Amino acid sequence: MTAQTFQSIEARNLPLKTEGVIGWIRINLFGDLITSIMTIVIGGALLYVIPQFLGWALVRASWIPNFDACRVDGVGACWGVVSAKYRLILFGRYPFEEQWRPLIATSLMVGLLVMSCTRAFWRSWMVIVWAVVLSLFFALMYGNVAGLSKVETDRWGGLPLTILLSTLSMVSAFPIALVVALGRRSNLPAIRTFCTIYVELIRGVPLISVLFMASFMFPLFMPQGFSIDVLIRVLVGITLFAAAYMAEIIRGGLQAIPKGQIEAAATLGLSYWQTQRKVVLPQALAMVVPSIMNSFIATFMDTSLVTIVSLYELTGAMSMALNSDSNWRPFKIEGYFFIAIIYFIFCFSMSRYSIWVEKQVNRGAQR
Repeated sequence: MTAQTFQSIEARNLPLKTEGVIGWIRINLFGDLITSIMTIVIGGALLYVIPQFLGWALVRASWIPNFDACRVDGVGACWGVVSAKYRLILFGRYPFEEQWRPLIATSLMVGLLVMSCTRAFWRSWMVIVWAVVLSLFFALMYGNVAGLSKVETDRWGGLPLTILLSTLSMVSAFPIALVVALGRRSNLPAIRTFCTIYVELIRGVPLISVLFMASFMFPLFMPQGFSIDVLIRVLVGITLFAAAYMAEIIRGGLQAIPKGQIEAAATLGLSYWQTQRKVVLPQALAMVVPSIMNSFIATFMDTSLVTIVSLYELTGAMSMALNSDSNWRPFKIEGYFFIAIIYFIFCFSMSRYSIWVEKQVNRGAQR
């Protein structure tokens, strides 16, 4: 029997704490030498910039809707431009005395979106709610019913127009994208070729070109005396553009499904549409939830391009409100900050909702 020599193990440091605020800071901000240096540099820059920005935006800011008060030496941000022009920024060229109508219409639309994103309201009767709210929206905005004065669509603008274009284009683009994505994976050459041409053609041009074609070129091909409202043409253009990009996102999810699952579904006797509906699409859409939401956010922000066809949504209405008044024109940056906050609220809400949906659809994989 051989003798065994005892050797002591050197003492090791305690494992670093990875939970809580301290743990998150240690891992994400001071994980290694380069990260620590970048944290110190960026942190120092923020400590220098943030106090100056807060002094300009809050401490020395002018909140009075008087442009003379904003020109006094030492005054920071002139938020008086928002106080003076907020109705024109939010509602565009809509008649001033009738702006209660777009306010109610926008509130109904936002409420509808919140309901549609809440699990408790995911019922079949939501289709009826959508139809009712959209009918009320157009009735309030357009008028010419129930004693309301008629307001042409070319006078719609501001936040109501932004929400209308983004909501309807997103809702309409999703089923089109779903069909196109399935068509691109079809075994029928004619369908696959048509879907491929559509996607590549739309993705090969910028949205501003699509809007220009829909607004100015498309009417040239219509019969004489026949005209489609510019708002409808722009809405169709944005929808087709968003659907092309979304179709590629969904196709990526479809390609990620193992072929064995499709073969297993065929073995069980499921038809093509039953396989897609019960096996393939639920998994594919769950995989691409973040990308689909990114597409929605991009569509919401791309509505600012409709200004090229003389539809003044939120960004266009802000520019129009300040360019029409030379006294407030020097304070555009405050106006852009105002609409940037609005865009951030909507986009950040969609982003957080995407995270929630992703957790819900992946709950089984997390167990």
